[in-house]
Amino acid sequence: MTTKKLGRQTVALANPPTLAGHANVVGKKEGEGPLASSFDLIGSDDTFGEATWEKSESAMQKQALALALDKAGQAASAMDWLFAGDLLNQCIGATFGLREMGIPFVGIYGACSNMAEGLALSALMVDGGAMKKTIAVTSSHFCTAERQYRFPLEYGGQRPLTAQWTVTGSGAAIVGERVSPPYIKAVTLGCIEDLGIKDANNMGAAMAPAAAATIKRFFEDTCTVPDNYDLILTGDLGQVGSDLLHQLLEREGYHLGKKQADCGLLIYDRETQDVHAGGSGCGCSASVLCSYILPAVKDGRIKNMLFVATGALLSPTSVQQGESIPGIAHLIHLSADDDTKTRPSTAGGM
Repeated sequence: MTTKKLGRQTVALANPPTLAGHANVVGKKEGEGPLASSFDLIGSDDTFGEATWEKSESAMQKQALALALDKAGQAASAMDWLFAGDLLNQCIGATFGLREMGIPFVGIYGACSNMAEGLALSALMVDGGAMKKTIAVTSSHFCTAERQYRFPLEYGGQRPLTAQWTVTGSGAAIVGERVSPPYIKAVTLGCIEDLGIKDANNMGAAMAPAAAATIKRFFEDTCTVPDNYDLILTGDLGQVGSDLLHQLLEREGYHLGKKQADCGLLIYDRETQDVHAGGSGCGCSASVLCSYILPAVKDGRIKNMLFVATGALLSPTSVQQGESIPGIAHLIHLSADDDTKTRPSTAGGM
């Protein structure tokens, strides 16, 4: 049997699965940002026709999944498994939003790393032959996240400049057997990293060590370097976390330079939209990936990239008890090329 595992944490996929369809739904503020033309559905307001913010988030997941199926010309009954989660207690955004879909459900929680976690599990199942088609879905909502993790909006609390704006959005992606790009060529599941950050208004600093550790591990496992990739896209580090990521990897000998971009810095215009350090939330990486990025990989504008979704594994209770905030990051190697090489043939080039 061919060994697929590379090094400590990376699995190279022998039959790279295809991202066969994808869709996204975002709120009004996101629709006013620089990626507006890329989104499939922009809500006229953030209620999405529902009476509560939690129901609004569930509605986004349901709409994103339905749109992804429709764009791919697939029925829900064709999906073998569904991987979904969110930031709400017991992941009710997913369970309530998707309960009528009739797809075998696997609830996942990696905080804002959910999209990469769902894609990684989907790709492993398809590559291993256990499934033919799976779908990964996640979401976040500014109002539900603020109420759960910080303060209700009515409180009017002041936000420090390190704070990020939770994206109101959802993304869904179908993973199927190898047909056409984008392909998932490898996955690296991260380890929990905790350098003692306790400030729930500084998620970028809490998550940056995990992003750095996972990216470093991928480079080591695959014998590659940043120059082997067109783009290294982090999920929601924002400005503070992105700056720290560069510093941490520079210490390890990896210079990201302009190869790195962050979904939290792409989705909003920080100069005009007052989001402080940038965007965050499960819906941040999911909606950017499923709108702006995947079409660019599909048509070859991006040939080889790493998608690194980051998560802060805190809870309201842990914060109130004075615990530090553990971070996690999972990595997906996406490519427009269907060969099965993960390591470069020569140093510095694929």
